[in-house]
Amino acid sequence: MAVLDILTIPDERLKRKAQPVKDIESVQGFIDDLLDTMYDTEDGIGLAATQVGSLHAILVIDLSPERDQPQVLINPEIIEAEGDFVGEEGCLSIPGYRAKVTRSEKVKIKALDRTGTPFEIETDTFLAIVIQHEMEHLQGVVFTDHLSKLKQQIALKKVSKYK
Repeated sequence: MAVLDILTIPDERLKRKAQPVKDIESVQGFIDDLLDTMYDTEDGIGLAATQVGSLHAILVIDLSPERDQPQVLINPEIIEAEGDFVGEEGCLSIPGYRAKVTRSEKVKIKALDRTGTPFEIETDTFLAIVIQHEMEHLQGVVFTDHLSKLKQQIALKKVSKYK
């Protein structure tokens, strides 16, 4: 197990799109590293592979208070989305900055678990927001891409001060 370096804006690697995982067995160690990296942060509740420079379509989430109930989503896809919800978000790749972003209020996604078993999640809770946030990372999008140029510049300044 290893704690990986989390990329921060404006690192161009955050703009790359992840590719579907074809060999589930080959990414098991990487999934452990992704979880270790998320848990190593003070307040990380989700992490996408692209945030550590990998192009695997994998994300991990743990919303449990004890941080002991990890969810692994491999090759996730949104199959239904409805409604709008505006909420404040933060990101491990943009430390020290939070802003309001509009997301779908309810989503239904399909993915593979870490054993390669397909599953679906339908949620209209905080989990829906986190899934959408992390899935955007897999598409090369960070939440500040939804903001005005001025707010993007403010985020960059915060990150440079945070470092």
